[in-house]
Amino acid sequence: MKDALGTVQSVLVLGGTSEIALATVRALVAERTRTVVLAVRDPERLRQEEAALRAAGAETVELVPFDALDFSSHAAFVDETFDRHGDFDLVLLAFGVLGDQAVAERDARHACEVVQTNFTGAVSVTVPLVARLRAQGHGALAFLSSVAAERARKANYVYGASKAGLDAFAQGLGDSLHGSGVHVMVVRPGFVHTKMTEGMKPAPFATTPDEVAQAIVAGLRRDDHTVWAPAILRAVMAVLRHLPRAVFRRIPG
Repeated sequence: MKDALGTVQSVLVLGGTSEIALATVRALVAERTRTVVLAVRDPERLRQEEAALRAAGAETVELVPFDALDFSSHAAFVDETFDRHGDFDLVLLAFGVLGDQAVAERDARHACEVVQTNFTGAVSVTVPLVARLRAQGHGALAFLSSVAAERARKANYVYGASKAGLDAFAQGLGDSLHGSGVHVMVVRPGFVHTKMTEGMKPAPFATTPDEVAQAIVAGLRRDDHTVWAPAILRAVMAVLRHLPRAVFRRIPG
């Protein structure tokens, strides 16, 4: 459970190679988080990160295999992980793919892979996660969404639709868990400078993984339901959300 100062003591990350997730874990370890479990398709990719987290003060760092698209394995994965480590103060769902919009428009398989990874995979693993979090009676479940979830743009509507589904699912889940001791937080970053966006033209108010991580940690401390990163995007999206469609479609990619 959280310590006397409300600091997260244990965290499970699904999508451990996410630069935002790793920056968040580093920030949490700096604030006395001691147990870290990073779930990723290929654990060997994170051996250096494992060592760095131990050096930073984490007492337990475990790398475990996890495939967002292997739906049949999710329930067993959750039970085995919780049985091995006990309670988790925080579970962060950070896996996802941007995909290639141009390819998705002509290749149904690619479009479906984006949606299945970002939305269906998240729903599949969240159901057993919630069962365990309900049973322990406490904890936070954070979903890494996107401002793209607010209103799908023509330039990335497949990715935007997948994040919109995840965002709506997380919001409804949070309302259903009210009073259970389990808190749900949705994180909506804007353009983030990562390997996934390398080579792309930055959008206004572009940010970094470390800045998003600080917003996530602050949001957890306040028990926020929604975190915008940077915060100004809340106002920006409030305007864009209500633009007439004829105007909105003229916004360049």
